[in-house]
Amino acid sequence: MEKILTKQEIEALLAAVFEGKIEPDKELAKTEGAAVHSYDLFNSEAKGNIPNLDIIYDGFIRYQRGTLSNRLGRIVEIKKMGAGSYKFDDFIQTLPSPVAMAIYKAEPLKGAALIAFDSTLVFTIVDCILGGTGTSALPSTNRMFTSIELKLVSKIVKDALADLEKAWAPLYATKMSLLRMEMNPRLVNIVPPEYQVVTMEMQIQIDEIVGKMVFAVPIMTIEPVREKLKSGTQFDMMAIDPQWSYRLSRELLEAPLGVSVEVGGAVISLDDLLNLTPGDTIMLDTPCTSNLRVKVGGVEKFSGTPGLRHGNKAIQIAAINGKGRAQ
Repeated sequence: MEKILTKQEIEALLAAVFEGKIEPDKELAKTEGAAVHSYDLFNSEAKGNIPNLDIIYDGFIRYQRGTLSNRLGRIVEIKKMGAGSYKFDDFIQTLPSPVAMAIYKAEPLKGAALIAFDSTLVFTIVDCILGGTGTSALPSTNRMFTSIELKLVSKIVKDALADLEKAWAPLYATKMSLLRMEMNPRLVNIVPPEYQVVTMEMQIQIDEIVGKMVFAVPIMTIEPVREKLKSGTQFDMMAIDPQWSYRLSRELLEAPLGVSVEVGGAVISLDDLLNLTPGDTIMLDTPCTSNLRVKVGGVEKFSGTPGLRHGNKAIQIAAINGKGRAQ
């Protein structure tokens, strides 16, 4: 039994009553003695929430934590603060001022959605990108953002959308694209004011600074994948410990690697090799003053000059070869 009438069904029913095609008294009489059906007023779907949507955001957090940390060069922690369901007009009223809003499209799903950043998060992100400490850009008053600041934040938004794509991939393949950035909520109309949106608020901590990011997605946009979300059969591959990647990277940094320095080489015949005796000298093809090749795990990574340090033979790194990175 369908418990909730659609907007079209309600309009059709009212039209039939006004035109006299349906007489309410007779219709009520037909239902006398009918079985009683229980109805849960606190049912999550009745309130507009989407089952298992939070699992998508768990995956997003797992990816975004590393992406944002690398982009800003800071330690970033992200956690969910809570989901909600609002009429779009009511949701807009909850946003702080000033606020940076990113309007994005998730193809092939219909409609658009948005991500909102509070001023603390915006100013911290901008300061970190420009090489600051993350706190020097926090204003004493809530001023509006400049076009340059919005441009810098849009880079973070594009990173976030790429991570959101990855989070959606196990369930439904999407292509996330940024449409525009806005500061004025009056100019944002992704759906009519009375339409429902589901939200997810996240707390972003960059070092000691804490800001907020809020996702808002219209119910009509998620409707085509509601059943997939409800079944939850696609989430097995997403059930990964959020700290797994962090622990893995930490363990990899502790992995032992062999370092060797190739002093030089020589080509001799097999006969000469068999006739070598203690005290013989083999002339190498590399002068002692030239840079030597340094291999890490058997792969050439650096070049350097030989020498002594504290009485031990040593090598001083002079250049990075290929994709090696000096430490």
